[in-house]
Amino acid sequence: MSEEKLGFVGKQVKDIYGTYIGKVVGIITEIDGEIETVGVDCGSGGLKQLPYDQLVIQGDYVFFIPKWRLDAQRLLRQKSLTLKRIKALQDIVSENDSMKEDAELVYIKYEKKLVELEGNEKQVNDRLNARMAELDAEARNIKAVLFDAKLQFRSNEMKEETYQQIKVQTEELIEHINNERTEIGNVRAKLAANTLENLATAAAPVTAPAEEEAPTAEPSQPAVEVAPAQQVAAAGAEEEKPDTGSANGAEQSETSWLNQVITK
Repeated sequence: MSEEKLGFVGKQVKDIYGTYIGKVVGIITEIDGEIETVGVDCGSGGLKQLPYDQLVIQGDYVFFIPKWRLDAQRLLRQKSLTLKRIKALQDIVSENDSMKEDAELVYIKYEKKLVELEGNEKQVNDRLNARMAELDAEARNIKAVLFDAKLQFRSNEMKEETYQQIKVQTEELIEHINNERTEIGNVRAKLAANTLENLATAAAPVTAPAEEEAPTAEPSQPAVEVAPAQQVAAAGAEEEKPDTGSANGAEQSETSWLNQVITK
């Protein structure tokens, strides 16, 4: 067994949103020596066996990738490739009608695969909805802890230092929950946008409009210039286009490596 795999033992485990899970105390291997699960001491939560394929070492920590994230990424890759091949078949037939008979059998194969993937997509969306409900419940519980601490502080039952510590810890947990919510929203947007229609629109060539000869302005009628406010509005419209391929800008810089790890 490689030293890299043995390097799990003794490391702290977090999820990819920063929440602490526990400490690796051991590993369970298959008959061929490959790691099956990693045992993590979760304190009062007991010893949990986390699947090896959902863990990755990064620096001093082992990061746990949620199953819904892996399933969604796999689905996106498979569906994207299937749609691209269907589009390529359609293009081949449109360019050469004599190829229609040959392409038909292959088209049926990918069409069946697309139906299968759409069924998988429904299951993934169901899991995303269930996870969002879990996150909402967790957020309510965390906010209840913070609110109770605030009551104790205001009634002089708790020192301000203790209250501030609770406030920092609970806000950090809420931030982790919001990070996961954001990513779930991005995944949903990617799944919804991954259609044959959108692929065809993206692949369509853009024809530049023919340039018209500008009319000669009369001396008494100066050329009209675009007002700065209009330029700003036009620029703002471009900036407001949603980027479904990544999280917001602040999170992107902090978690760029996580996205690279997940997509491997």
